[in-house]
Amino acid sequence: MTIVWIDGVPHHVVVEGSGPPVVLSAGLGMAWFDWDPVAALLAPHRTVVRFDRPGHGLSGPACAPPTASGEAHRIAAVLDAVGQGGRATVVGHSIAGFHAEAYARLYPDRTAALVLLDSSVEADARVPLAPRARVVSARVAGAVFAGAGMPAALGPLLRRATVRLSRTGGPDPAPRALVDRCYRTSRVWRGVILENARYRAVAAELLTLRDKFPLPAGAPVRVLAGGAGGPSWLHRQRDLATHLEADFHVAEGAGHLVMLDNAGAVAEAILG
Repeated sequence: MTIVWIDGVPHHVVVEGSGPPVVLSAGLGMAWFDWDPVAALLAPHRTVVRFDRPGHGLSGPACAPPTASGEAHRIAAVLDAVGQGGRATVVGHSIAGFHAEAYARLYPDRTAALVLLDSSVEADARVPLAPRARVVSARVAGAVFAGAGMPAALGPLLRRATVRLSRTGGPDPAPRALVDRCYRTSRVWRGVILENARYRAVAAELLTLRDKFPLPAGAPVRVLAGGAGGPSWLHRQRDLATHLEADFHVAEGAGHLVMLDNAGAVAEAILG
């Protein structure tokens, strides 16, 4: 575990294993330890880089509203900070699928492969009205939530309930001490609320990047969907794969948290 400073914010980063680098970016509200089952399978073959975005895990609070290009630059800065400045396989889960794809488009010479795990999909997203007002509202909501003492009282319970509802393989496997350490803080919930408020704007920005920057030629692209998402969700995931000219696979029996329900399928998609 290490702390690296990017744009004045301390970022919690975990590096393990050896070989070509793989960077793992988790979905909204998730932390580095949610990749534990996948990292264990990858580490014998790859240098695995996991990090917490601002306001997530053990990283510092989010100072600026997230953007697609900003998150792509963050991934590059994390890799540089840990001495992995070459070509990396970039993996994005859920909302971080936006970030991973943006990275591949903005850093084609540093992308070995792109893997999207049950990624968020917005084919016709538009920047919402009054985006600054939405950010202000999100910050106010976070302050109210924190001021009422909700993170300390309900944070871990909300985390565990969300994980249970998002997977098919059982309860939250994360150690209680780590869950309490992260989710009893207002920092994490403020980060979640801010990132959620910027969801549509980030999705719309990615569509703009798609028009301007192609995916790197020769870099494999894979879309791995959780099989328990239902026909409509799988259709959207398949459409995403078609649009990106990507390989499409289904992790059978896995819910949205594919890395917890079927770590083997995730590792296979990355190593393959």
